[in-house]
Order: sequence, then C-alpha cells, then structure tokens
Amino acid sequence: MDILAALKREETKLQKQADTVRAAIKILAGRVAGSGKRIGRKKRVMSAATKAKISKATKARWAKLRAAKAKGKH
Repeated sequence: MDILAALKREETKLQKQADTVRAAIKILAGRVAGSGKRIGRKKRVMSAATKAKISKATKARWAKLRAAKAKGKH
C-alpha cells in the first residue's frame, strides 16, 4: 500500500511539472509568433487613392494647427 501511495504522489508531481512545461511552451510559442515576422501572410498594400486621401487630410490638419498657432490660440 505504501508503494501505491508513493507512486500516486510521484504521478501528481510529474503532472504538475508537465503542466508547467506546457505553459512555458505556450508562452514561448506566442513570443515567436508575435515577434513581428509575418509567416504566410501577405503584406497589406494601400491604394494610391487612399494614400492621397490620407495625405490630404494630414496636410489639412497641419494647416489648421499652423493657422491656430499664428492666431495665438495654441
């Protein structure tokens, strides 16, 4: 009976260690996947029209900021 109890304690200990190893693998796999390398994904491409729209909006924002600064509001 004593041997059976010892084996069950050992099994529990090994199960906890296996859970810890699985958790470490999961964490490390997440770091590798999120490291910025795109594997199997296409790079997103912005259309020329969208780039022009963003550029126009940015220039308008800066012009508004400069105008407000020239009037002393900023």
